[in-house]
Amino acid sequence: MNTSPNFHGKTAIVTGGASGMGGATARLLAQAGANVVIVDMNTALATQVAEQIGAGAPVIGSVADSAFCRQAVQTAVARHGRLDVVVNAAGTILRADAETTSDDEWRRVMSVNCDGVFFMCRAAVQQMKQQAPDANNARGAIVNFGSIWAELGGKGHVAYCASKGAVLQITRAMALDHARDGIRINAVCPGEVDTPMLRGGGRAAPIDDARIQAIGETLPIGRVAQPEELARAVLFLASEQASYMVGAVVYVDGGYSAV
Repeated sequence: MNTSPNFHGKTAIVTGGASGMGGATARLLAQAGANVVIVDMNTALATQVAEQIGAGAPVIGSVADSAFCRQAVQTAVARHGRLDVVVNAAGTILRADAETTSDDEWRRVMSVNCDGVFFMCRAAVQQMKQQAPDANNARGAIVNFGSIWAELGGKGHVAYCASKGAVLQITRAMALDHARDGIRINAVCPGEVDTPMLRGGGRAAPIDDARIQAIGETLPIGRVAQPEELARAVLFLASEQASYMVGAVVYVDGGYSAV
């Protein structure tokens, strides 16, 4: 019996779909049969991924803009007739403590990581509520990317930690608000994942393979995750296989949070 998630005929938006965990999620959703709409700020990378997976032109812009989020949802519906899945993987990081975090830097991190998730969730819910439910009374699923640092402290990353903590509370509150609408909202919390953000985001200089291996050796599992390992968890939460999961926060961190 094939137990792989099936998204044939479903339409999925993936924010941050040009690279990293968002890119891996977009690829797996396409392989599972979904009509994928990539949302990202990086035109070149987003176009490259879209072409690789046979998706239409990516929707380019910032999720920190609520009007843009509404436009992205409208574009997906105009292309494919409905919206079944939203994956909020877009994010940014600031490697600084409170004293060295400027007002503008704080607002930038919160606007992308927190506001962007809220704006996209709100636009998605407004669309999904209008859609006819399926045989299981489901109208859609949303998966938000939190972080291990959403609930565990991360030294030198105060803005990032605060923004990801907000993502989990958005997830829980909206999940309760819309469970009876047939809309499931859940979150994944990645640990250390070999992505462009881990290797270079906000660092004075990018880190190499040896440093990635050293980071992995500090984890219970003994290695850093690959983006596809997070993407598989996302697909599960977005699929009918997770039909009774509402407001859940799933840690995919190689045992980091169990220590």
